[in-house]
Amino acid sequence: MKYTNKIKNLLALVIIASTALYAQPKKQKIDGVSAVVGDYVVLDSDIDLMLIELRAQGISSKDVTRCELLGKLLEDRLYAHHAIQDSLIVSDDDVRNVMDEQLGVMTEQLGSVDKVVKYYNKKNLDEFKNYFFDIIKMNKLVSAMNAKIVDDIEITPEEVRTFYNKIPKEDLPAIGAEVEIAQIITKPIISEEENQKVINKLLDIKKDILENGSSFTTKAVLYTEDRASASNGGYYKINKKTQFVKEFKDVAFSLQEGEISDPFKTEYGYHIIKVERILGQEIELRHILMSPKVSEASFNEAKTRIENIRAKIISKELTFSEAAKSFSDQKETKNNGGILLNPKTLEPKFELTKMDPSLYNEISELKVNEISRVITDEIAGEGKFFKIININERSDEHTADFSKDFIKIKEIALKDKQITTVSKWTKEKISQTYIKINGEYRDCEFASDWLKQNVN
Repeated sequence: MKYTNKIKNLLALVIIASTALYAQPKKQKIDGVSAVVGDYVVLDSDIDLMLIELRAQGISSKDVTRCELLGKLLEDRLYAHHAIQDSLIVSDDDVRNVMDEQLGVMTEQLGSVDKVVKYYNKKNLDEFKNYFFDIIKMNKLVSAMNAKIVDDIEITPEEVRTFYNKIPKEDLPAIGAEVEIAQIITKPIISEEENQKVINKLLDIKKDILENGSSFTTKAVLYTEDRASASNGGYYKINKKTQFVKEFKDVAFSLQEGEISDPFKTEYGYHIIKVERILGQEIELRHILMSPKVSEASFNEAKTRIENIRAKIISKELTFSEAAKSFSDQKETKNNGGILLNPKTLEPKFELTKMDPSLYNEISELKVNEISRVITDEIAGEGKFFKIININERSDEHTADFSKDFIKIKEIALKDKQITTVSKWTKEKISQTYIKINGEYRDCEFASDWLKQNVN
């Protein structure tokens, strides 16, 4: 069976660093070597684990063969091998940072580090980390090599036109119904009194640690509102490139080992940080996050504000765009009239069939220029707020048109060019790389010429 696009699409959903089940079968078998690619091997157990992972992701594996799975593993190892040959750098520190972040997420979901270790059928945390380290490094090498192959590929308007003209009319893709959405948000105003309550609480915690020897770790477990780090006692290991808000990093990198910061504010609330160790460009720290509470009066005031804004728009006193610029509390959208950008495409268009279900439910019944009811929403770390939504434009499903849908056609054409480039690269590197397929897998029919080393 060929290594089809279907299995590529399925396996794209498989993220090794997820919290899916990696338990070994109860009856152990001798773990043989299925294949060798350059300096890498593929074990029988690697294929077993991919099958388990597919099932854990809720993906049916009944039509997936071991040959197809082996083909994907061979691809990954080919990328990783040549990433090293091309001196692409994946630092151990970066791998450990990812591992620590993933371990924090898994610990939050399963309840403790011990449960994570048991979940992955490892003897202890060190064995789990060694296992996990190799998986993450492989993934990062694969990503780095993929990026090197395709990142510099560009496509000209003429190439897009040529690609479009080569598609038979009956095969032109359908562009789904799309909408352009704008929104106005009002957020409850937190009083200075509530802010000060949180600051005072954090100061009391700091004082108890410094004067009475209380454990920062224990305090973090008890009080922090950062769910990702609560079970780890507020622990993070970061460098200046880690994706944390600027205010947090500025404070963290201003502290000495053992020092505890004063309370400071970010968009998530108020924090205190203790730096435990400084390791060159990295620091190990613990933090406690607490957010001020919104009073009922403030909550009701925010609702009244947006109801009044909605009334002014409906009465034509203001356009939706004018109201957004004047009154919206969402800084990312207010200056462009409240227009939302699709996070997947960074365009102001959302395809209805691919839209987030919660957003779809809010706008599915709206007509163009119809204002939604007042909607209560919530963002983790930011709390509840109110919003109204307007549909600026709506287009029905249609066959792709070069002039109307140029951006989408360009994306498809660029993807086609990238796939062609990757296919050419793979074919060339297979011919240059030591590859050995063992045992029953010599009978597989692969899409790529993985068996070339075994052909007499």
